[in-house]
Amino acid sequence: MIVSCETNRKPHRRNDAHRTAAAAPPQHEPMNRPDPPAHAVLELERFLPYRLSVLTNRISQDIARLYADRFALGVTEWRVIAVLGRYPGLSANELAERTAMDKVAVSRALARLARDGRVKRSTHGGDRRRSVLTLSVKGQRIYDQITPLALQLECDLLAGIDDADRAALARILDRLDVAEKQRRVAVAPR
Repeated sequence: MIVSCETNRKPHRRNDAHRTAAAAPPQHEPMNRPDPPAHAVLELERFLPYRLSVLTNRISQDIARLYADRFALGVTEWRVIAVLGRYPGLSANELAERTAMDKVAVSRALARLARDGRVKRSTHGGDRRRSVLTLSVKGQRIYDQITPLALQLECDLLAGIDDADRAALARILDRLDVAEKQRRVAVAPR
């Protein structure tokens, strides 16, 4: 059975045409007994988290083609550079929160970027336990070169979408973001 939050989608049973003739009930049993319980069907082509994930991955790969070879950056490194270019002075934990990436992946990306002289670590005021991250001059140069390319790709993606639909998309994404954060808080262990 498909469970859906859309009112126009009706629950239905998955296609059981794959059953063999041997699985058919014997002829002497009545044919009007109830169907066995159906399994839930996850229609990935309509499942929002799957669709968003696949689209995001494809767009990230498109953007990666713009910088991967030229700057020897992976997707994670670019995301770190992009976030620090927009929000300098974050801690590693804050960076992981802003990107929703795994802390280990962020840590590895930061180590590579620091080793390559693209990110600088410094202490936060008098608190030596907290380091803050900023782009180095080299990192800022990379950010300044990739950002216009990424923005052009965004323009290309949105070219066939009118202003009203763009505004609606932005509102929907904002609402989904709020709903997901509220849900995460509601189900968090206490």
